[in-house]
Amino acid sequence: MQVSNIVATLPVVDLGSTGLAITRVGFGAWAIGGADWAVGWGAQSDDESIRAIRHAVDRGVNWIDTAAIYGLGHSEEIVARALAELPESGRPYVFTKCGQVWDLADRYSKRRVGRRDSIRREVEGSLRRLRVDVIDLYQMHWPAEDGSPLEEYWGALLELKAEGKVRAIGLSNHDAAQLQTAEAIGHVDTLQPPLSAIRRGSLAAELPWCRAHGTGVIVYSPMQSGLLSGAFSAERVDALADDDWRKRHADFSGEALLRNLTVAEAIREVAVQRGVSAAAVAVAWVLAVEGVTGAIVGARAPQQVDGWLAAATLSLGAADLAHINAAIRESGAGGGPLPD
Repeated sequence: MQVSNIVATLPVVDLGSTGLAITRVGFGAWAIGGADWAVGWGAQSDDESIRAIRHAVDRGVNWIDTAAIYGLGHSEEIVARALAELPESGRPYVFTKCGQVWDLADRYSKRRVGRRDSIRREVEGSLRRLRVDVIDLYQMHWPAEDGSPLEEYWGALLELKAEGKVRAIGLSNHDAAQLQTAEAIGHVDTLQPPLSAIRRGSLAAELPWCRAHGTGVIVYSPMQSGLLSGAFSAERVDALADDDWRKRHADFSGEALLRNLTVAEAIREVAVQRGVSAAAVAVAWVLAVEGVTGAIVGARAPQQVDGWLAAATLSLGAADLAHINAAIRESGAGGGPLPD
């Protein structure tokens, strides 16, 4: 597979106090984990996924977010294959996550574990699959459900950072109270919460906490798993593969789907006026929120990257934001407050 030598540049911002300067959009590698696991997106082409990653890097995106659980290690392996032939100077940052483990005898198993020994085994597995000596950002994926206290798994991540196995550490899907508990032990470099025009819960407490503590914020699902991309309809949902997790999710059915598509239409109208894609506007809405450092945006093919890349430099005006926020308010879509 040919690797381009032409790399574009995009503006970067500091990711909290990590010392990492990231583009405002990063490549999300959840979907490229493929099918045949608990939260898969259906069958994917590994070659097309690799082309998508390399295309994003060629266009200037300088970070990739993945997780061990995505495809039960498969996503990390695909990321490694995509980056294998890139020169060191052109390699993006690689962020991954721990704390979700599976049973080799059951590909649909998924347990949230926070034991120190488990975290240490997981980081070695990720280092091996990613073919790197150091992970740029290592994040606890979810609060543990095996009885392990936050103090145990956050302490384990602090140890890994001190040992140089990871450069920065963060929490994903943790609330403000949990962030405060972790901060008392050692600084929380980053938070990764969900955030979109539909799912806005983190605006109430978590983002203000991060602003107050110098914690970088990289949000996930800014297009709400495709709902706000401009490509969805009730017919599109019906056509999803049976092993695509979205077909079973409440956001993609009934009255919730109709409300969500009302917001998607408002985003599409702004996109037409601005001469960009609806996907770019959906991501730009998230990036306009105070305290958001960057947004993770998924892609499984190069053309999908081109669909949202403009968000990296797109600044929505007050009228654009007001139009979208009015649709959110009037439709009652999603949950959580609107941005100030």
